[in-house]
Amino acid sequence: MSNKPAAAAPSSRKPIDWFAAVNTTFLIIVALVCILPLIHIVAVSFSSSTAAAAGYVKLWPVDFTLASYEFTAGRDGFWLSMLTSLKRIALGTPLNLLLTILVAYPLSKESKQFRFRIVYAWIFFLTMLFNGGLIPWYITIKELGLLDTIWALVLPGAVPVFSIVLLLNFFREVPKELEEAAIIDGAGQWMTLWRIYVPISMPAIATLALFSMVENWNSWFDGLILMGDPSNYPLQSYIQTIVIQQNFTAVSREDIMNLAQISDRTLRSSQIFLASLPILCAYPFLQKYFVKGIVLGSVKG
Repeated sequence: MSNKPAAAAPSSRKPIDWFAAVNTTFLIIVALVCILPLIHIVAVSFSSSTAAAAGYVKLWPVDFTLASYEFTAGRDGFWLSMLTSLKRIALGTPLNLLLTILVAYPLSKESKQFRFRIVYAWIFFLTMLFNGGLIPWYITIKELGLLDTIWALVLPGAVPVFSIVLLLNFFREVPKELEEAAIIDGAGQWMTLWRIYVPISMPAIATLALFSMVENWNSWFDGLILMGDPSNYPLQSYIQTIVIQQNFTAVSREDIMNLAQISDRTLRSSQIFLASLPILCAYPFLQKYFVKGIVLGSVKG
């Protein structure tokens, strides 16, 4: 009879993956830092003026009320400015993406295919570092007759150089075998761009589309400078003028009396939340492109 001790049963307990645990904890903290301020703004917007002014509101409404939203919904200026911002996105985002693709594609080629590629790339890059200044920018737009039109908000930023730099580097990572196969099949550069490069680059293009939407939606300074009529203000310019600067020259006496009965904090919070809502709604439709493989399976051995 053997006197050897029985072997210990293998432990079913898995070792803790500390790297994954730390990453998960860090990402949860970052997510809370991003989400909690928005939750606080929503809570303030639905709270009474007394509770908001006293600082009682944290992450849940106190004395729930829709007074701020009723005031905002009753103002034509708010909806006109939102319509202007929606027009700006509808025109500006497709134009940004189209010009970005058309510029990034030739700049992504080798020097033997496009002789002065490096020169043009440096010219575009230098525009990110230097510009002609505010006065020449304004005079150019004025002389073109764009003031007080939607095109004054769209055309000056039609070529986003930062997006071009990102996309041309993305195009350079596309396997060359795809382009060579397309050329062998008789495709030209135009067909290669739209049939090969653009479909493969949808994750990058979706990201740039989100950048363009956020940039066009959040811009407020150009609206104040280029729009002489307050009815043509984009939404962020309207909020900057009415809510932040408290400029009530375009507000009726009845609106001022109603505004006196609403807390400044609740009114700001309601309009800030409504201004953020379209971008929050657009993000889920673009999110599916962020998780897809960029060129996974595009070239088979």
